[in-house]
Amino acid sequence: MMKLMSKFIFWVSGWSLNANWPKGLKKAVLIAIPHTSNWDILYARAAFYLMDIPVRFTIKKEVMVGPLGWLLSGLGAIPIDRKRIPGGRKQTYTEAMTQMLKESDELVVMVTPEGTRKVVKKWKTGFYHTALGANVPIVVGYLDYKKKEAGIGPVIYPNGEMDAQIEEMKVFGKSVTGRHPEKGII
Repeated sequence: MMKLMSKFIFWVSGWSLNANWPKGLKKAVLIAIPHTSNWDILYARAAFYLMDIPVRFTIKKEVMVGPLGWLLSGLGAIPIDRKRIPGGRKQTYTEAMTQMLKESDELVVMVTPEGTRKVVKKWKTGFYHTALGANVPIVVGYLDYKKKEAGIGPVIYPNGEMDAQIEEMKVFGKSVTGRHPEKGII
């Protein structure tokens, strides 16, 4: 049903798909860039349904209740329980996602590295630490509103050179146009 609805969304809005997901890749951190609009989730989610990529995203477990929880779960939300860990502190999102990826045979977790729809000078780095800790690649997903194209860009294997590798992702991200270009990657 969701795939059929996604085809309809792409058809009616004139969007196309650049579906070049790496063959055999079952676990990854997927960054969705640039994130400049609430509309991004509609086109990104539709694109991943069309590519048959079982993308999931994390959300606080407290939000996953009642009808909203059911809806979010159907869209791929994974509740994060920031439980207390040895030492008495709360587990971070990064730690929780790393553990989930390590324990799963198949899991693609989507993250927006900007952490907001506003322009930011510096990306949040949890996605990088998650991929490095779980020993999985970072796949760059994009929405180009100018071309009306959703797709997959570079695949980055974290090597510990975080600043250089994030800069490589940003260079690619600057080549695509968000819904609000003034809020794009700088």
